[in-house]
Amino acid sequence: MTNSTIIKSGLLMFVFTLICVFLVSFVEKTTKDKIEVNEQQLLIKRLNQITSNYDNSILIDRYYKDVELHGIEQTITIFPAKQKGEVVAHLVEHTYPNGYNGNIRLLTGIDREGKLLGVRVINHRETPGLGDKVEVRKSDWIKGFKGLSLGNPEKSKWRVKRDGGDFDQFTGATITPRAIVTAAYQILEYFNKYEVK
Repeated sequence: MTNSTIIKSGLLMFVFTLICVFLVSFVEKTTKDKIEVNEQQLLIKRLNQITSNYDNSILIDRYYKDVELHGIEQTITIFPAKQKGEVVAHLVEHTYPNGYNGNIRLLTGIDREGKLLGVRVINHRETPGLGDKVEVRKSDWIKGFKGLSLGNPEKSKWRVKRDGGDFDQFTGATITPRAIVTAAYQILEYFNKYEVK
């Protein structure tokens, strides 16, 4: 192979690489905004599953807090739901680290009296067919948290039935429901201590 052939091959490879980099960059830039819009719409849908009783721009009004919650340091996202400028509820995005297969990302709504408006799972890696029954599309189990508070049920009953509490577990999957029950109680404790006036 001659030097000129090697140089031509190198130049062709360089041009090809530049074209690929340009195309990847172009595709990323054109899809980034669409992905962001889709994520915002999905978030609004999840927020509205818990409460639609607000008149503020809930995504614009959100704020972040670095807290110790569920035994870990984490940044929670708080969406204040307001009516006529007054906060009537908080929707909180937080992570519970002790699911069966790791982190469970949750969205929890708490009204100004300290009652749960609802709990929804945003992201998890629980076992399909067992632990994934915490998703609304798989089961109504998670809807049972609405209206509960620190005193309803009493603290000793904030457990799955297998542990002597009031909450059902799933056949073959106790760890995931146990994690959601614990996470719901702990976020209520946090909000009653620091946020609910």
